[in-house]
Amino acid sequence: MRMNLVFTKYHALGNDYIVINPKDLSAPLTTAQVKTICHRNFGVGSDGILLGPLPSETAKCALKIYNPDGSIAEKSGNGLRIFSRYLWDTQFVGNDEFLIQTDGGLVRSTVYDGGKMVKVEMGKVSFASEKIPVVGAPREVLNENITVGGREFSFCAATIGNPHCVLPLPEISAKLAHEFGPLLEVHPNFPNRTNVQFLKVLDRNNIQIEIWERGAGYTLASGSSSSAAAAVAHRLGLVDRSISVHMPGGIIKIEISDGFAIRMTGPVTRVAEGVIDPEIFG
Repeated sequence: MRMNLVFTKYHALGNDYIVINPKDLSAPLTTAQVKTICHRNFGVGSDGILLGPLPSETAKCALKIYNPDGSIAEKSGNGLRIFSRYLWDTQFVGNDEFLIQTDGGLVRSTVYDGGKMVKVEMGKVSFASEKIPVVGAPREVLNENITVGGREFSFCAATIGNPHCVLPLPEISAKLAHEFGPLLEVHPNFPNRTNVQFLKVLDRNNIQIEIWERGAGYTLASGSSSSAAAAVAHRLGLVDRSISVHMPGGIIKIEISDGFAIRMTGPVTRVAEGVIDPEIFG
C-alpha cells in the first residue's frame, strides 16, 4: 500500500471498527494489512475493518467485513450499526430506512437520534444444522452436549447469517469465555468455526452474555451474538419477545417477531478519523 489511507473509527458498546471507503484504496486490502491495521500495538487497533460502500444491485450498497485475523465475517450487528452511522455521517443515506448487502444476507437499517442510535432488521435466526452449519444429521441444534477442555456443556446452535454456539449456564464470567471460547470456536462440530455466547437468563426480558467472537476473540459487545443468544433463549421458552441483552460493553435491545426475525437497536459512538501511514506495512 503506497498511499496514506483515510479511515474513520467508531465503537458500538466498546466493540470498535475501522471504516475504510474502497475509493480510498490503491489496491485491495491483503490479510497482512488487515492484521496490521487492527493490531492494538502495531496499527490503529480495532475488532475489525468495514470496507464500504461497495456497489450492489439489490441494496443501497454492499459491505465487506474483515475480522482482525484477516478472515471474512458474513455479518456483524455492531459492524452494521457502525457502517450505517458512517453512511449517515457522510450523507450517503438520510433518516429513511435503507438496505445493506452483506455476505450473510440483506439487512434493513435506520439511523436516528442524530446518528447516535441505529436500528437494524437483522434477518431471521435459524437453528437448522445444515444452515449454521453443524456436523451430523439435519436437525434443530438444541440442548446438545459438547465437551471441551475436560468440561461438558449443553449448547444450542443458531445462524443469523453467521454461526453461533450458545451455552445456557446458571453463572457466566469473562474468565469462562477466555478459557472455553477459543476451544469451542474451532471445535470439529463447527466446520466454519463459530461465535460463542455464554448465556445467563436474568428474567423474562433480560439476559446476560459473555462473548468469544470467531476471528476476533473476547469481545465487549456483539450485535449478532445478542441476536442469536436472545433467539435461543426465546426458542427454549426462557424469555419473551422483547429482550435487553446485557454485555460488558452495555445493552442492546432485541425484538423477536414471527419466524424468529430479529430487530436490533443500539448506540454508536464516533471515535476518530485519521490517516494510516504506509510505513506501518513496512
